[in-house]
Amino acid sequence: MNKVLVTLALILTGLILFSFQSTNFNDEDELSIDSLRKVYSKPTDQWPKPTVDKGAVFQELGELPPSPVDLKNDSVKNVVELGKILFFDPRLSGSNQISCSSCHAPDLHWSDGRQVSVGHDHLTNIRNAPSLENVWFYKRLFWDGRAASLEEQAESPVAAHNEMHQDMKMLPKKLTKIKGYQPYFTAAFGSKTITNKRIFESLATFQRSIVSRRTPFDRFLARDKKALTDQQIVGLHLFRTKARCINCHNGPLFTDNEFHNDGLTYFKRKYEDLGLYNVTKKPEDVGKFKTPGLRNVMKTAPWFHNGLFPDMDGVMNMYNVGMPVQRVRPEQENDPLLPKNDKLLKGLMLSKAEKDAVVSFLDALTSPTVLVRVEKLPQ
Repeated sequence: MNKVLVTLALILTGLILFSFQSTNFNDEDELSIDSLRKVYSKPTDQWPKPTVDKGAVFQELGELPPSPVDLKNDSVKNVVELGKILFFDPRLSGSNQISCSSCHAPDLHWSDGRQVSVGHDHLTNIRNAPSLENVWFYKRLFWDGRAASLEEQAESPVAAHNEMHQDMKMLPKKLTKIKGYQPYFTAAFGSKTITNKRIFESLATFQRSIVSRRTPFDRFLARDKKALTDQQIVGLHLFRTKARCINCHNGPLFTDNEFHNDGLTYFKRKYEDLGLYNVTKKPEDVGKFKTPGLRNVMKTAPWFHNGLFPDMDGVMNMYNVGMPVQRVRPEQENDPLLPKNDKLLKGLMLSKAEKDAVVSFLDALTSPTVLVRVEKLPQ
């Protein structure tokens, strides 16, 4: 047998022997990749018990859910079609150069590949543009949760001075002058009248239709037990147990839909970002950011709210040590806004082989890109 294959087999066996200590296998079970694959081939309610801390909002992993948008309904379909056109139209911006797709490109899994987004007059944002795949699922939008709906979210970047820089009072008048939009608004809303409310309702409905495609993990759950490699099976088990990822990244979309402080607040420093606190003004929310879903995570680098990590090795290494801890100066000890890392963050001490297995499992959450485009904008 090839030496590389022998080495891999030994690593996998060692991983399984170590990680299975906390599972409910019987002593007579053979601790091998075969037994690991066998147990994970069962329904999810029969999987080994996950490592979930008290206070975590937990739901077991599952298959990709469908969009809530009924595209078989013609009236809804017309609203989605209008929203798609608006999404790709740079005339929504003050300069007529920037569209929603400038920061959320379909061929980049609806992100932009930048550390932080660049907008009007080449001004930079302070945060990374998250993917819009499965965005319908989130109960609050933006990294800091400041929008309660996609309609509310859609307006913010259009109006922001450093993003699309559009005068919101002028936007309906601007689009009304484009005669080609009249039939689209009529089909969607019953009249050609253009209002901001209709614009953002269309954009929001289109975004609710954006769903990632099925992945090897989905096929595995649907009984294709060869859809995951041996290393990915090990990674799945580690993801749910020793690596503790499942405390925050759980459910069918690999997010608890909550907000957490991951230690990247930069309190009282140049790149300070207080996150959810800026919305709620509650001291306990300092430094908290929305938990992103992990579907297609390997295709949406750089990661975190500030785009700090361009490669997954860096991400894994930071989680492995428990993420950065706020250095407290004497004058900060009694500061009510002093950030506190989430209690769910703990040093993992994963070996390189274990980290590689987790990353391999993340690869199994990847699906093909969805190519969406508008051939010709209304004139």
